[in-house]
Amino acid sequence: MNFEWFIGLRYLKAKRKQTFISVITFISVAGVMVGVMALIVVLAVMTGFEEDLKGKILGLNAHVLVLKYGDSIGDVKGLQEKTEKTKGVVATTPFIYSQAMLSSQLGASGVVLRGIDLKSSKKVINLHRYMVEGSLENLEIPSGQKAPGGDTEGTPGIIIGRELAKNLGVIRGDRVQLMSPTGMITPVGVIPRMEAFRVVGIFDCGMFEYDSSMAFISLRAAQSLLGLGGRITGLEVKVADIYKADHVAAAINNTLGYPYWTRDWMKMNKNLFSALKLEKIAMFIILALIVLVAAFNIVSTLIMVVMEKNKDIAILKSMGATRKSIMKIFVMEGVIVGFTGTILGVIGGFGLTSLLKKYKFIKLPSDVYYISTLPVKVEALDVALISFAAIVISFLATLYPSWQASRLEPATALRYE
Repeated sequence: MNFEWFIGLRYLKAKRKQTFISVITFISVAGVMVGVMALIVVLAVMTGFEEDLKGKILGLNAHVLVLKYGDSIGDVKGLQEKTEKTKGVVATTPFIYSQAMLSSQLGASGVVLRGIDLKSSKKVINLHRYMVEGSLENLEIPSGQKAPGGDTEGTPGIIIGRELAKNLGVIRGDRVQLMSPTGMITPVGVIPRMEAFRVVGIFDCGMFEYDSSMAFISLRAAQSLLGLGGRITGLEVKVADIYKADHVAAAINNTLGYPYWTRDWMKMNKNLFSALKLEKIAMFIILALIVLVAAFNIVSTLIMVVMEKNKDIAILKSMGATRKSIMKIFVMEGVIVGFTGTILGVIGGFGLTSLLKKYKFIKLPSDVYYISTLPVKVEALDVALISFAAIVISFLATLYPSWQASRLEPATALRYE
C-alpha cells in the first residue's frame, strides 16, 4: 500500500477530538447511499412499469397491422402468403375491428369489437393467457352442442373483459345482445343489425382500458354481424424482434404496395412510451440531486480535515511529499466515502427491489392506473449508470479541497508551532 492510501485511510478513522469530522463523514456516506438506493428503486419501478405496460399492450395487440385504404380486404390467403414471406415475420392472422353496442338485462355499454380467427390468433396475440373463465375454443360452438351455462344450441360465443362484465352485470353463460353500427336499409330507414351472443369467457389483462371496453368474437360471427361476407379488416402480424417492428412494417409496405399500408406497435403507442422515457430521465435528474447534496457533505468534510491537518500536511511536504501526492491523499479520502456509499446504496437498492418484487405489498387502483400492482425490473445498465454518476460526483466534490491542501506552504502552517 503506497503512503497516499495509508494516510488517506488513517484520516478517515476517528480520534476523540475529531469525532465531529467522523460524524460528517458518516452522514456523507449515508447521503450517497440513500441517493443511490432511491435512484435504483425508482428507475426499477419505472422500467418495470414500462415493461409491464408493453407486455399488456402487445398481449392483446399485434406487433404490426396490415390494412387497406378505405376498404375491407377480400383476398385473405393471398395477402397472408405475401406478408409471411417478408423477413422478420413470424406469423399472421386475419382480424375484424369495429365499434359496437353490447347490452344485457342490467345495462349497456359501447365496446371495441374484434373478430379473431381461432386457429391462427394464438400465434400472434396472447388472449388465452389472460383468460380467467372459459376458453377461446368456446367462441365457435359446433352445431348441435349447447352453450356453457345455457340451453340455446348454436349460439355464437363472446369473450369480454372482467370490468365490462361487472358493468353489464353478466357472468359466464349469460346471454347478451350485440348491436352493429352498420345496418340494413329498409323502407322505414336503417335498421341496425342485432344478434344474440353467449358469454363463454372472461379475460383480465390488468389494464382497465382493455378490460372495460374490449370484446372478442369469432371471425365468422363478426363477418355475419357486420355483413362483410368473406372480407376482413386487415392482418395482425407477429415479428421476431419487437424493437425492429418498424423495419418489418416498412418491408411489408414495400412488398404489398398501394392500397395497403402498415402500422407498428411503436407508432400506435408513440406518445405513451415517449412520455414514459421523458419521465424516467426527469426522475433520474431529480433524484441525482440527493447524491449532489451528499457531495456537498463530502466537500465540507474534506475542508474540515484539511484545516485540522494543516500541521501534518506541512510536515509531509517538508519531508518531500509533492503537491500531487497531497492532492491524491484527499481525493482518495473523498472517493472512498463516495465509493462506500455507492456500494451500500446498490446493496440496499437490490434488497428493496427484491422485497417489492417478492411481496407486492403496494397495490394500485386499476381504474386509475394501467396496472394493479407495483412492477419492478432492475436493469444492469441503469445500475451501472447510477453507480458511475455517484462516484463521478463524489470525485468532483474532492477536487477543490484537495487542491487547497496541495497549495499549503509548510512555512506558513508551521510558523506558530
